[in-house]
Amino acid sequence: MTPKNMMVIDANAEAMGIPKLSLMENAGKCLAEVISKISEPCKTVIFAGNGGNGGDGFVAARYLLNKGFEVNVILLSHPSRIKSQEARANLEVLQKITRGLRPLKIQVIEDSSNLKKLDSGVMVDAILGTGVRGKLREPVSTAVDVINASNGIKIAVDVPTGLDPLTGEVHHKSVVPDITVTFHRAKKGLKNASIEHVGNVHVCDIGIPPEVEIFTGPGDMLRIQKRSENSHKGQNGRVLIIGGSADYSGAPALAASASMRSGVDIAVLASPKAVSDVIRSYSPDVIVRTLSNTPVTDFVTPENVDEILKLSENADSMVIGCGIGRADETGDALNELVQKVQNPVVIDADALKLIDIDTILKSVQNGTEIVLTPHKAEFKSFFGSDVPQSLEDRMNMVLGVSKNSGAVVVLKGAVDVISNGNKVRLNATGNPGMTVGGTGDVLAGLIGGLMAQGHDAFESAYLGAYINGRAGDLAQEGYGFSFTASQVADFIPEVLNQKK
Repeated sequence: MTPKNMMVIDANAEAMGIPKLSLMENAGKCLAEVISKISEPCKTVIFAGNGGNGGDGFVAARYLLNKGFEVNVILLSHPSRIKSQEARANLEVLQKITRGLRPLKIQVIEDSSNLKKLDSGVMVDAILGTGVRGKLREPVSTAVDVINASNGIKIAVDVPTGLDPLTGEVHHKSVVPDITVTFHRAKKGLKNASIEHVGNVHVCDIGIPPEVEIFTGPGDMLRIQKRSENSHKGQNGRVLIIGGSADYSGAPALAASASMRSGVDIAVLASPKAVSDVIRSYSPDVIVRTLSNTPVTDFVTPENVDEILKLSENADSMVIGCGIGRADETGDALNELVQKVQNPVVIDADALKLIDIDTILKSVQNGTEIVLTPHKAEFKSFFGSDVPQSLEDRMNMVLGVSKNSGAVVVLKGAVDVISNGNKVRLNATGNPGMTVGGTGDVLAGLIGGLMAQGHDAFESAYLGAYINGRAGDLAQEGYGFSFTASQVADFIPEVLNQKK
């Protein structure tokens, strides 16, 4: 469990109706229970920072008081600098019960010169947790020394202050606890660190259901990468879309439009001559390349493969199949292309009926990231299996075919099932209006755009499914069930902006 994953889970839990205040309450209560199991009531000092880690300490203080402990809370920041709304609320509760009836003392210490060695049966490190960034500043640095110098039992909350939550390394200094009490699941750094830096690790269940980690939610939008202020054209991703045929011009244009709205800098659409001029008229934002060197001009042929591979050299990802048709020659071209291409690839629509599963296996074995986006009928055509009715069976089936093929599989439906052969994610955004033609092309373009911006295939797939469905929900709010796929694409930026 990484700190970013825990932030995502907290946000998704809140979206499911489990407020962060409840999670903090459960964390603090569990922390107090661990302390009361290893120590009789005694003097306990809780060092608290100005984030959620400190809030867990404030909650624990209440429960320890109820168990007969004498509690001294040392806040290493002015209360006005507390970042977490939930932590601030719990500090206010403590301040209201500091009336002399119970052995509770709250000190605000912002100057390290005021920190001295303390005699205490239990010392609690609720300072930084996963919030560590480089060298520790004062008064935190001195507080770490004070905790380590104590003869009392030392408890770290979530992650010992100073320990890198990802690597388990100590870059400056850290609290050296007897016990680390962490929440939901052990953080990655705790598993990587030596036992002398974390002590015995106790994992607390704070009431987060497994559905929070399986279903995509608004918290997953925290995974969207921020654009560098110093970035230049092309640095934020280039997508190459291969699609279109004499009968289908809109599908690849929708995919390209969605790619652009995902945040990439450039979308290039390569299509046969018979359709390229039509596609070019749709939008000035998309670069359209007319495929040449072929006697047939209304669909992709093997003669186009080298030309497409050349175009792919300037792309960060590819989307193949939108409106591409089902000509036999197109199938030959796509099988050859997928075996040779080195870019991450999204394979959608008619391409799923033309490309062989053996081609996918060979390409994946050569290191290519591939995402397949079938609906129910395409899934049966490609994998040769009917889609089960029950969600659990669908999850198991998608997990299995993804593992066997090596590709990330997105089974589209009322609940999208996404797997990389190791994990499964579900997406329930979207509505019945998204049966309108073209929303699958929008999804393919979205996934391709996210891959071009550096997200791996699995993350791109489940983020794309969530964003596409959420954009569809916004379209439904605005138009009822009379919206179009292009209108869904228009709402993508609004979904992306909701994470800010």
